[in-house]
Amino acid sequence: MLRVLTSALRLPRPWSPLQTRSCVSHRPTGDPEIQVRALTGRDQGITEILMNRPSARNALGNVLVSELLEALAQLREDQQVRVLLFRSGVKGVFCAGADLKEREQMSEAEVEIFVQRLQGLMNEIASSAVMGLIETTRGLLPGAGGTQRLPRCLGVALAKELIFTGRRLSGAQAHALGLVNHAVSQNEEGNAAYHRARELAQEILPQAPIAVRLGKVAIDRGMEVDIGSGMAIEGLCYAQNIPTQDRLEGMAAFREKRPPRFVGK
Repeated sequence: MLRVLTSALRLPRPWSPLQTRSCVSHRPTGDPEIQVRALTGRDQGITEILMNRPSARNALGNVLVSELLEALAQLREDQQVRVLLFRSGVKGVFCAGADLKEREQMSEAEVEIFVQRLQGLMNEIASSAVMGLIETTRGLLPGAGGTQRLPRCLGVALAKELIFTGRRLSGAQAHALGLVNHAVSQNEEGNAAYHRARELAQEILPQAPIAVRLGKVAIDRGMEVDIGSGMAIEGLCYAQNIPTQDRLEGMAAFREKRPPRFVGK
């Protein structure tokens, strides 16, 4: 993620509504479905995106998807953003998946466009945390790359079983299968997962941002191709990191036995 959060994302604290430049659908009146805030103090460099669509359990409708894509487009240009956290403003749910009620009112052409935009959103987030692909229980095929990402995470046989049965998984089951990195016991406030995610963000925060970003590119793109092509992608990413100030700073800090001071350049 590289530079310049617009003022629309910075006012006022603690949460700021995203001022979208464009939307596929006309936005209804009411509270924004996406809000953004940049954390301060020891958490400076962490930005949070809050999904807040309680009437639909944060289901991915046209407006929510448009606002998410807009937020990601703006945040991608901000060098001050080291780690991005997604969280829910709806207690007891993170995201209910695609908005099937809204989709039911769409024409076939509109559905195709919406699914393409949803795939684009999933590619932007590059998230494989899936708690259940229940589309077949509604007469649908998993979209947004579900039939492609899940086999790469779990293998073809297990992915087929989950998709064909529409089985829902608990957090512990998802963790055991490797769909999620961590599973935590819920607390009274209902935000235990958020606190674990924030702890993880604090671990990522001090690392060299360009190296982290290029590492993500190498992994994500490498998983899409054969091992030889993946090694070539890794080599290209490695070469891009060589001339950075952060690499030189990391080597100097190691030599001088001090913590590095990375600046993202």
